[in-house]
Amino acid sequence: MSSASNLFTPLQIRDLTIPNRLVISPMCQYSAGDGLANDWHTVHLGKFAQGGAGIVFTEAAAVQRRGRITHGDLGIWSDAHAQALSGITGFIRSMGSVSAIQLAHAGRKAAMQRPWHGNGPLDDSGHRRGEEPWQVMAPSAEPLGEGWLLPFAMSKADIAQVVEDFAAAARRSDQAGFDIAEVHAAHGYLAASFLSPVSNHRTDGYGGDRSGRSRMLLETVEAVRAVWPEGKPLFVRVSAVDGSPQGWSLEDTVELAKDLKTLGVDVIDCSSGGILGSATAAKGPPPRPGFQVPYAQAVKEEAGLMTQAVGLVLTAQQAEEIVAQGQADLVAIGREALLDPNWPLNAALALNADPEWNHWPEQYGWWLSRRAKVLEALAQASDDS
Repeated sequence: MSSASNLFTPLQIRDLTIPNRLVISPMCQYSAGDGLANDWHTVHLGKFAQGGAGIVFTEAAAVQRRGRITHGDLGIWSDAHAQALSGITGFIRSMGSVSAIQLAHAGRKAAMQRPWHGNGPLDDSGHRRGEEPWQVMAPSAEPLGEGWLLPFAMSKADIAQVVEDFAAAARRSDQAGFDIAEVHAAHGYLAASFLSPVSNHRTDGYGGDRSGRSRMLLETVEAVRAVWPEGKPLFVRVSAVDGSPQGWSLEDTVELAKDLKTLGVDVIDCSSGGILGSATAAKGPPPRPGFQVPYAQAVKEEAGLMTQAVGLVLTAQQAEEIVAQGQADLVAIGREALLDPNWPLNAALALNADPEWNHWPEQYGWWLSRRAKVLEALAQASDDS
């Protein structure tokens, strides 16, 4: 008999039924060619669907060529990009999972090296590899830090073009078969850099107080929601806190979430950090498991929206408690899934939510259920001897 599990209870959002609460978080692979998905992405994302995740997210997909983080980033700025992704969404669906795309623009964090080449701005070493930098843009003409590329301050026309390109990317994502779209407004990328007073020093209607600094994101979300099918969910990923003094705060996030709710956003994906560097390689003491879960809980309780928790979720029991205690509606894992693409299926076994191996692809479950019986018999024989 299986045990009741909150983690493996389906979740209905609009017209979409998500089979369980486990999500594969967007993880950049830096392996695309001019933004086009290839065999790497097919296998990378496909194995997570085989592994039993309720939702499988692509990495950040740039809505403009200049919105890539690196030369290897995924893109969705043309119909060819959508076509390259359409087979992947079909396979994810065939495995019973839900496909999701993260729509993104890197802003002043664009034109970077791939992490294994240094993770800094493109320089002479990039030139030797044939990877030239390009002009980057931001709310204000201020670099990420010393030695980084100097962005130009976006005009109102530049902002309007980005908003239009996010909407166009959403249309293509629907055509490619994605079930969920997420607007990336975290980790110091373009939308996040508008939100934060650390990086936005504008004096026009897109700067100043929280309302002005939120305007670019709200216009983007409104444009995306207008073209994204009504029956499909829309997520927004935020850095719930900048992690910088006088920066964006959790209180700001709660108020933003309330505004996003009125625009038809269904889930707030709560991450943190990244305004002055990498969100995943931040300096300082190592974070504790589940360190960002309180952000998801606060937004859920105070803004009345569904939330997704992410960040050092390491065990099935930990993920189960997050959902069972009402701290978040969805739980995302990233590097744990790289280590074990079958993490969701193994979590179901650990929670006794799938004792008969029925959640596994039948090509695997048939063999593994019999293997389990053989191992059980061997253990029994050992106990009897």
